[in-house]
Amino acid sequence: MTPTQPSAASQPGVAPHSGKVALVTGASAGLGRACAGQLASAGWTVIGASRRGTASAGWQGMVMDVDDPESVLAGVAQVTMDHGRLDTLVAAAGWGIAGAVEHTSIDEAKAQFETNFWGAVRVTQAVLPHLREQRGGQIVLLSSIGGVIGIPFQAFYSASKFALEGFAEALGYEVAPFGVRVTLVQPGNFRTDFTASRKLAQASTGTTAYSSAQAKAVELMERDEVNGADPAAVAAVVLRVLAAKNPPRRVSVGKADERLGLLAKRLLPFRVFEAAAKSSLGVS
Repeated sequence: MTPTQPSAASQPGVAPHSGKVALVTGASAGLGRACAGQLASAGWTVIGASRRGTASAGWQGMVMDVDDPESVLAGVAQVTMDHGRLDTLVAAAGWGIAGAVEHTSIDEAKAQFETNFWGAVRVTQAVLPHLREQRGGQIVLLSSIGGVIGIPFQAFYSASKFALEGFAEALGYEVAPFGVRVTLVQPGNFRTDFTASRKLAQASTGTTAYSSAQAKAVELMERDEVNGADPAAVAAVVLRVLAAKNPPRRVSVGKADERLGLLAKRLLPFRVFEAAAKSSLGVS
């Protein structure tokens, strides 16, 4: 698959070469769309990449499938050709699968990793030569609080984000000598279409030994998401990261009780943390 990209001049409100250039993946909806919008409002030239190629007033859309290596390489090449530079990647493409580990097929688990982890890796690898050669730039990877605290019945979503955490930490060491900075943004629960688009592992749809516990945990998670914070809060954190002289390696965003869980996991003995976390995770 190769990207198609409307010219910036053909889209109202998009000013080519105005300020720094940002590529945002997963920009058709949710947190990616919120980030694209706030960056554009702050004066960035924003290319919002997604499978649908959705555009909005102030930023241009690009068709890019992060699961497809050729699509990613062609898309990044198009951005640098059109704008002459690329300053920032915000990797926000992702989705979730729910179901017990026992009943999630390897193919389903691989599909989860293909987008959430390998998709972010592909785009990162594609932009790195440009950032390194210009001796500066920023990579912001949207992780999750679920990338630090495992979510029951969403083990492969958590695993994909845990993997992203390790990848970004190692990457940060490698690229720092070239002036490239890497930050993980860890959102909690936010009101987006992520909830409605969550997939259920096929073997988990019938009655199983896990059905009752799975239904309780997923229902609680979805309720927390529907009642979650405004996605604009994530975009505001991304803007602060990009404006920071020394951006952090990790920054969490969301409701205070969710973020407190990150601190509790670091400070408490695991058995104590686990006992306290069970109710909030919908398990007993």
